[in-house]
Amino acid sequence: MKNRLILVLVLLFALTCSSFAQDTTKNGFRKISQSAFGLGERLEFEISYGFLTAGYVVMEIAPNYSLINGRNCYDISLKINSASSFEWVYKIADVYRCYLDAEGLFPWKFEQVIREGDYTQDFTAIFDHENLKVNTTKIVKGEKKPDGEYVIQKYALDVISAFYFARTQNISVMNKNDEFTMNSFYGDASYDLTVKILDKDKADVSAGEFRSVIVQPLVREGALIKKAENIAVWISDDDRKIPIKVQLDVIIGSVKAELTSYKNLAGPLNSKIK
Repeated sequence: MKNRLILVLVLLFALTCSSFAQDTTKNGFRKISQSAFGLGERLEFEISYGFLTAGYVVMEIAPNYSLINGRNCYDISLKINSASSFEWVYKIADVYRCYLDAEGLFPWKFEQVIREGDYTQDFTAIFDHENLKVNTTKIVKGEKKPDGEYVIQKYALDVISAFYFARTQNISVMNKNDEFTMNSFYGDASYDLTVKILDKDKADVSAGEFRSVIVQPLVREGALIKKAENIAVWISDDDRKIPIKVQLDVIIGSVKAELTSYKNLAGPLNSKIK
């Protein structure tokens, strides 16, 4: 399975909503005003596999900006670790990291460190948004792979920046069965990924009970996922738009991720019922 299951979870968090924002400047990079997230935000999730606690996810924005190409960037990390009781099945210690332009909400750098069982992978993508290309390096089990250079769309996203960019969009006003597409780069290719609005409902997790918008990433069937319609993501129905719950069925069973705690949000979670 390697890191495919974890990538699916990351993409599910990323594919919460909307098409690309329009440029607000005629020259230079776009500017997007948003209040969905800010410095120091921390979200924690528990991953369950059937009746077992399989692992934990922490998504965190550093308390200070990092300077990349002379621009302030959010230093965002996503860490995934298997629960000690699950390591006899599969041990995971993965880190995803993105340097997201604070003004334009597009990535300058993406890093991935995979440690799963005896499999290791280190991947880096450097984004050049002026020349619409991305340069990649990859090391698998200690073996350096050929560097890559790929053409990208304007303001192309990685799987982490896609999640944070999506949170600036207003899914609350969308209607049931509305669909939209967003583009992201991962590995060696760009992907157009469609998301469908399913419904509104309450989500009751250990962090509380929340009014939520349920969305469905339309993932094609393959070796991992049984059916595309067996995926659902609950998003808080407020200005923060944080993922409350993710649920999917895979050939090897059922996987669920639920919000357990949060802190340093950019504002109140008005969707929280209790």
